[in-house]
Amino acid sequence: MLKSTTCLAAALSALVATSAAAEGELNLYSSRHYDTDERLYTDFEDATGIKINRIEGKADELIARMEAEGANSPADVMLTVDTSRLARAKDAGILQAIDSEILEDRVPANLQDTDNQWFGFSQRGRIIFYNKENVATPPATYADLAKPEYKGLVCIRSSTNVYNQTLLASIITHEGVDAAKSWAAGIVANMARDPQGGDTDQLRGIVSGECDIAVSNTYYFARSIRKDVKGLSADRDMISWVFPNQDSYGAHMNLSGGGVAAHAPNKENAILFLEYLASDKAQQYFSSGNDEYPAVPSVELAESVATLGEFKADGVNLSEVAKNIPEAQKIFNEVGWK
Repeated sequence: MLKSTTCLAAALSALVATSAAAEGELNLYSSRHYDTDERLYTDFEDATGIKINRIEGKADELIARMEAEGANSPADVMLTVDTSRLARAKDAGILQAIDSEILEDRVPANLQDTDNQWFGFSQRGRIIFYNKENVATPPATYADLAKPEYKGLVCIRSSTNVYNQTLLASIITHEGVDAAKSWAAGIVANMARDPQGGDTDQLRGIVSGECDIAVSNTYYFARSIRKDVKGLSADRDMISWVFPNQDSYGAHMNLSGGGVAAHAPNKENAILFLEYLASDKAQQYFSSGNDEYPAVPSVELAESVATLGEFKADGVNLSEVAKNIPEAQKIFNEVGWK
């Protein structure tokens, strides 16, 4: 059973009384680059009196920095985007296992590290978008996307993109290395152009006519529903979407999450902050503020996200997927995915 919000509030209140012992602060290393996260931080500070000191940067840079700092690192929490980066942080030895009944109960098991070193707090479906005027029969599965009938139609990001790395790692997990390599080679053959830009640029490719099919995370499209996105929102009605593999394992989900730093000087505050991110209030803001799917299943979706409709999400354990990321990168290189 999920921990109640009341229980979480009690935990927050309990630490306020003892926060002085932890110097009343939290040192956050974050590669999440969303302005809307500001409210997450200020709400936590208001509820606890704990001051958040932020260091922001690219994920790999932060991981390298924490490695270099070693036992002298001031970091208490690391937040980042995608399972691959969470796994990289764990493998680098910069996170530690923690014990939290709240996190164990609220965050689904497949969105947690098996050793409790990281937890997922928001999700994005990596799905198929298409020009509904030009594509009468869109791909229904990830495997379909590699079929010859879609040759020259697909816009997708580069092989260095972590979202694609984790997607291919999930295909390895479900279907094996040979099937994953065949799929990757098929996608390369079906590309409308060399990989370029971010996910929004793949969607803009449909609008501009460069491609009829694109692979993107859901929140990039949902954002164009909530507010104006140049080159996308005005022509959004020409685009439809498919949540792949609904008759099998479900749509692949990217994860945003975090963990407690290995040498956290304010460990209690760090755990409390992660527990706060799993609260209903914070989970709702991940959805309403950044168009993501909450990690906690009971939390209501923002209107922009709910517009995409109900679907079956892949329930695979993302810790297992993370193990296949190095193999995924090897496959990308072998098939010539730029």
